[in-house]
Amino acid sequence: MIDFNTLAEFSRNYCVSICAFLVPANLVTTLLTVLFLYFGRPTRQIFPIASLALLFAITMFLHVATWLMIGVVMAPTFILFGLGLTCFLINLQAISDRQSLEQLLHTGVSRLARSFNQGKAPRLPTSHFPHS
Repeated sequence: MIDFNTLAEFSRNYCVSICAFLVPANLVTTLLTVLFLYFGRPTRQIFPIASLALLFAITMFLHVATWLMIGVVMAPTFILFGLGLTCFLINLQAISDRQSLEQLLHTGVSRLARSFNQGKAPRLPTSHFPHS
């Protein structure tokens, strides 16, 4: 049986390697979940990727917890915890209430597109630029 203290020590000793894997893994799997939702992929395709993303987020929490247990409280600790929490909540919402997250994504993207279209700067005629 694996001793928790041994596992925590392993987590702290290989922190850079663990974070080098977990940070991109959390970001990529969560981004895939969001894209799958936005493009209306079926639940049978969303569920596995969101479940994997939840596993990565939980692993991130446990990794950060090993540092908090020994009293290491620094900016990276909170940043990693915040990243894990954000990814966890997005993927949990994707699994538990897909329609509301899908609606939120479509509303947000359409508002963002409208704001870009309204804020366009006028284009200058090319005759104002010197020719090479």
